[in-house]
Amino acid sequence: MTFDFHTYSPWINLLILFVGGLLVWRSGTKLSHIADQISERSNMSKALAGALLLGGATSLPEIATTVTASWLGNASLAMNNLFGGVAMQLAVLALIDFWVVKGALTYFSPSPVLLLGGTLLILQIAVGVCAISAGDVTLFAHIGFWPLLLGAVYAASLYYMNRFENRESWVPTELPEALSEKNNPEENASDHASEQGQGTRLEWGIWIQFAYNCLFVLIGGFLVSATADALSEQTGLSGGFLGATLVALTTSLPEISTTAGAIRLGSYTMAISNIFGTNSLEVALLLPSDLAFRAGPVVNAVDQSALFMGGIGIVLTALYMWGLLERRDRTLFGMGIDSVWVTLVYVAGLIVFYFRSV
Repeated sequence: MTFDFHTYSPWINLLILFVGGLLVWRSGTKLSHIADQISERSNMSKALAGALLLGGATSLPEIATTVTASWLGNASLAMNNLFGGVAMQLAVLALIDFWVVKGALTYFSPSPVLLLGGTLLILQIAVGVCAISAGDVTLFAHIGFWPLLLGAVYAASLYYMNRFENRESWVPTELPEALSEKNNPEENASDHASEQGQGTRLEWGIWIQFAYNCLFVLIGGFLVSATADALSEQTGLSGGFLGATLVALTTSLPEISTTAGAIRLGSYTMAISNIFGTNSLEVALLLPSDLAFRAGPVVNAVDQSALFMGGIGIVLTALYMWGLLERRDRTLFGMGIDSVWVTLVYVAGLIVFYFRSV
């Protein structure tokens, strides 16, 4: 049985999109907590666990929507969901800075690995922008060169972030008095030992819950992408604009919940590394998108609006890198100065993108 969402009214499609978004929110939130439990029981570093396991779990909606949009032949919706999602989730940090943090978020995040993560993220986005600008050539079947390169860059980023966190190349000299990172090795070791004593049944139970919630996130992501593809025709808005706004917002719901929860626990570094890691994976999703797009290399079918959203993502990442380097506890309107700039640039970018799309 197949569903043609183009035959439904716009209001029905909006309702289905809302239901898909609700599935993404509920299952994605549960998935984030389960992934965090699994990461605590593994031997991976915090950076690798956050970027690979937690980032991968919260990126499932983007995987579902991007692959579905590519499979439907809507390359603009797929690519702008990726690049729009990068910008959207950086704007999420500004929202969380205003909503949860009592001070500047980057002042409470002194981990040097965040600087490396931000630098590697900018590298990945820049490679993606180069791919769309230059076009692609088919290597085999309908797979192009650039998606394979971005997949390799993502894998290398995980390796270097994991290796960097185990080194003490430099440490910040000034730490905020209120810093309460949840990082007690003795406490973690005790928790790990007690969890191990609960047996294999608990371990299998966690992985079953993980897979169960993954399935519902993927179903929700499919509904969001399919209805957005139909709405782009029914409303006259371009798939690129819907991908960069409505779809990107819906698929960012797990990151919003996870980031806010991490900061409430005092894990400021984990909050930022979660967003950086998720964004790195999003850019690497160009590879599965290319696999699903059957009309040749996917970057050759993307309009130039994706370049604009990619550029916005680079600017927003650079602004937070600036804040991480300066680490000043200065606020305006209840959030850090860097978050204020991120908000202004993001809103201005959406306004420009809208008028360019209509």
